[in-house]
Amino acid sequence: MPVFTYRAADRRGQTIDGVMEAADARAVAERLRKEAYFPIKVAAQSERAGWLSLGGGSSRVRHRDLLAMTQMLATLFEAGLPLDRALAILEELASSGRMRAIVSDLLRSVRGGSSLSEAMAKHHPRPFSRLYINMVRAGEKGGVLEVSLRRLAEFLEARAAFNEAVVSALAYPLVITFVGGAAVVFLMTFVIPRFATIFKDLGQAIPLPTQILMAVSAAVTSYWWVGVSVIMAAVLGWRMWTSTPQGRLGWDQFLLRLPLVGVLVLKIETARFARTLGTMLKSGVPVLGAMAVVGDMMSNQAVGGTVSRLADGVKRGGTIAAGMREHTAFPALAVHMVRVGEETGRLEEMLLKVAETFETDVRTELKRVLGLLEPAIIVVMGVLVAFIVVAMLLAIFSINEIPL
Repeated sequence: MPVFTYRAADRRGQTIDGVMEAADARAVAERLRKEAYFPIKVAAQSERAGWLSLGGGSSRVRHRDLLAMTQMLATLFEAGLPLDRALAILEELASSGRMRAIVSDLLRSVRGGSSLSEAMAKHHPRPFSRLYINMVRAGEKGGVLEVSLRRLAEFLEARAAFNEAVVSALAYPLVITFVGGAAVVFLMTFVIPRFATIFKDLGQAIPLPTQILMAVSAAVTSYWWVGVSVIMAAVLGWRMWTSTPQGRLGWDQFLLRLPLVGVLVLKIETARFARTLGTMLKSGVPVLGAMAVVGDMMSNQAVGGTVSRLADGVKRGGTIAAGMREHTAFPALAVHMVRVGEETGRLEEMLLKVAETFETDVRTELKRVLGLLEPAIIVVMGVLVAFIVVAMLLAIFSINEIPL
């Protein structure tokens, strides 16, 4: 369903900004009038853009802001405060203007008679995912909203910690590659051309390594735009291809087939599947509803399609473990642990154990792979720089052979 941003005024003349999901702009205006607001401006928002236009310019809702809001709301509920008062306090404590506008809109909807999950789904589909909304709805139905919010906070915190661990592990090799590449480019485009001019003026025979180095430097200096154009065209083509469902599926399948990357991607997706499903089941979300949400949460479309087929099998009366074994997209260890969880009636706990096991495994595997990759990067950069230095020294030494 399309998403619209709006600006409206109340009977006192105060303006509000918000985001609403509706069939068209007219439906947004009608809903605002029913809530005693006068629509001033309604504009369509791009479905693919993850941006909110609340209270001013556009800005993305940061993950840590959403996590902080969830933790504070859970704490206020556990202290026994009613929903509207908890939201009012959150509005005062919001860490950014963006979150303050969101909480203010939620408070307005709740005071108008909506439940918290309805307010989240109706006004803010962007920061609140289907997972978030379904867990809040399950907590409201079961009368344990504070428990659902606390589990949501734990889920968001665990996911953020895992993502930060992966990014931190990749940061050092990327920095080494960038610095080494920048040094080589600087030598090839600024240093070598100046030495080349000196050698040509001397009219002395230049050693073969120096000739190769000067030819490469001249090509880089003269035709750098060709390389940049090729890279930009390749990136643009890749983005256009992966923006289509078929292209995205093909790319994700290709990633899974890569020797080392494929194993890591599968383990990451398995951990995401287990943690998301385990958290939702523990919060009281029905299995079929949880499976539908989990399929959408997968970042790899190939694994997401497998989860959707797995949900179809569960809908026909099968077990989750049997479906995981049938589709063979999940590691054998995960299948066995889920089967044990189903047999003992502790599926939620076992799914969270699966998530912890594979997250730890991914961290260990990343350290091992990057431990081999970092020396390889250093060696490659060292060889390139050494070749440049040796080629230049050979040319300098050959100057001594010039007859005086």
